[in-house]
Amino acid sequence: MDDTSATEPALADGSETGGSGPNGYRCRVCGRSFPAAHLLVLHGGVRHPSELTERESAEFRAEYEREERQIRSFRIRALGTLVVLYFGFLFMYAIYAS
Repeated sequence: MDDTSATEPALADGSETGGSGPNGYRCRVCGRSFPAAHLLVLHGGVRHPSELTERESAEFRAEYEREERQIRSFRIRALGTLVVLYFGFLFMYAIYAS
């Protein structure tokens, strides 16, 4: 059983063995290079959805959901930061203006 296929992204062609090369991971459809495997998986799902196999589609859905969670977390933290800043400046104004 070949263990390298489990770690290499499905859209990668045989020319790159991972992110250690100068071009990183290369799309087998259009030849575009990506520095990380998850970026290649997302690219394949967005730009080449008709070219994906079942395994590649499953990888794309999983990666898309992971990225969606990260974006949601960032938005919540950014909103929290803005609320704290807003009320911080409001309280500072109330204290120093009176």
